[in-house]
Amino acid sequence: MNWMPTRRQALIAAGAGAVVGSAGRAWAQSSYPSRPVHIVAPFTPGGSSDLLARAIGQALSQGWNGQAAVIENVPGAGGSVGSEKVARSPADGYMLLMGHTGTLAVNPSLYPRLGYDPVKSFAPVAMVARVPNVLVVHPSVPARNLAELVALSKAQPEKLAYGSGGNGSAAHISTEYLKLKTGASLMHVPYRGTAPSVTDLLAGQVQVLFTGAPALLQHIRAGKMRALAVSSLQRLPQLPDVPTVAESGVPGTKGFEADQWYGLVAPAGTPVAIVTQLNAEVNRALQSPEVQNRLSAEGALAAPMSPQAFGQLIAQEIDRWRQVVKAANVKVE
Repeated sequence: MNWMPTRRQALIAAGAGAVVGSAGRAWAQSSYPSRPVHIVAPFTPGGSSDLLARAIGQALSQGWNGQAAVIENVPGAGGSVGSEKVARSPADGYMLLMGHTGTLAVNPSLYPRLGYDPVKSFAPVAMVARVPNVLVVHPSVPARNLAELVALSKAQPEKLAYGSGGNGSAAHISTEYLKLKTGASLMHVPYRGTAPSVTDLLAGQVQVLFTGAPALLQHIRAGKMRALAVSSLQRLPQLPDVPTVAESGVPGTKGFEADQWYGLVAPAGTPVAIVTQLNAEVNRALQSPEVQNRLSAEGALAAPMSPQAFGQLIAQEIDRWRQVVKAANVKVE
């Protein structure tokens, strides 16, 4: 004869289960982390991924009772090498990825044999920041605004070269998007990371760059490069005199927006308790004046959100940039 619990017994059992579940969550929160947590920045040092990983890593370390956030730079294949490393790591919360537009939204359209799936391989943890791209030129370029740059490029097709962090990088895709919208004629010169592309712009080896503000602000302020436009819908507080692309008046740019975004993801299967804890800690850090000031100084805008909202953003952006990659016929070797 099968035993059937009374309603009261079922309620007691359910309550006990809830207590056990709560205790498990509390244990995970109180014991994690018990050793250093590694955050992989899948690009070379000096770029936005690296700068933001270090900013948020330092803030998290301060609340971890002496446990450090260790930043690992693992560049290669548009961020795919570092991303795959995290995707294949144990799902225990001790290996995180500073993912961004390229690694989580663009790469699926570029690499047919990508070693990870941005949706299935990762658990979204926390959005960190939005980073508007800034369109800059070497001081030798006579253009003073976007309209003049477009006109100059059309008058001398493929003579002006733009740098990027590599084939398929966010800077590459964003610039191709800008070219699609404006009809500009620019030659692409890919580098192995943002930092070397910035170095060559400063040296005049390339004339144009459209990449994340953190790697450019100090050089703009020093007068070593000229800012023509920003990719966000609103002007950057750090560059109040630089118009948005949408404000340029160039045909095709109405409503233009091509910000990069950055956020932490963990290997799929990471315990919900750890994801929840990390999300709360990142969001708390993003609300602190210290972190906000640090992000602001780098041209980044704090963007706290829930893991669920971050996951929805990733899915939407995969679809958006797939269309751009197809229209621009972007290929990677």
